[in-house]
Amino acid sequence: MAALELRHVRYLLAVAEHGNFTRAAEELHISQPTLSQQIRQLERTLGVQLLDRTGRAVRLTDAGAVYTDHARRALRDLAAAERAVHDVQDLSRGHLRLGVTPTFTAYLVGPLTAELHVRHPAVDLTLTEMPQDRMEAALLADDLDLGIAFAGPHLPGVTPTALFTETLSLVTGTPHARTLAVPLPVRALKGERLALLSGDFATRGHIDAYFARHRAAPRIAVEANSIQALTEIVHRTPLATVLPDAIAHGHPHLTPVPLDPPLPSRTVTLLHREGGYRSAAARAFTELTGDFVRSRGYTPPA
Repeated sequence: MAALELRHVRYLLAVAEHGNFTRAAEELHISQPTLSQQIRQLERTLGVQLLDRTGRAVRLTDAGAVYTDHARRALRDLAAAERAVHDVQDLSRGHLRLGVTPTFTAYLVGPLTAELHVRHPAVDLTLTEMPQDRMEAALLADDLDLGIAFAGPHLPGVTPTALFTETLSLVTGTPHARTLAVPLPVRALKGERLALLSGDFATRGHIDAYFARHRAAPRIAVEANSIQALTEIVHRTPLATVLPDAIAHGHPHLTPVPLDPPLPSRTVTLLHREGGYRSAAARAFTELTGDFVRSRGYTPPA
């Protein structure tokens, strides 16, 4: 594909994204007449109309939708090819783009990043915290190399590798909780005041479903969208919370309290795009993550 044609494709994708020539031209740092002229030149080359300009917003025609779908994939593959050319197999340099769901920033990201730095100090890391649906879309768009999230269902084209089983517990800052000899019946929490993660955490959905299933709905006294804030609240108040065991084990002032029946567990997975280029840095991080999980003694995936 010639350089001029690549420019045409990027211009078309910008107009399709914004639905407006003016905003697309501003993003591309060219004039609107130049942009319109280039798009028409592309349409003449292809022999089809790609954009419907008759409405208030500019829309793709049927032919334009088909063309942009293929064009996006072509540009994504071209970017992957460029990275492959510059990939250094001995990891004397490299770059890894990693996505994680929010819970993992509290206990997994720090140790994994430290291990990556020890083993491969020349590999740069770009870390992005995001919900799992956005993560999988970013993997398919080749905006990420790897993601750490939970087992499926997954978008078509996203491949999971099971890492370990994450278990949840009631967590309290009350020292006498350590003396509990048997699990606490979940019904005992009915009406009790808890501090929980807010609804934008996937973990919260699992917690709510568990309490609803056992008809033991507690009173939610505090909602927080920060795990650090939640652990501080539990440490300094009589409130309890629900968190992954690994977080509680990493805080000496927090005590996990097992419930009967147990809170649900989830399989933690490493995600990548099926058939996508896997850089030396991505392969090294995959191996490193497996070694780390085994060394920490995390519960193996079911």
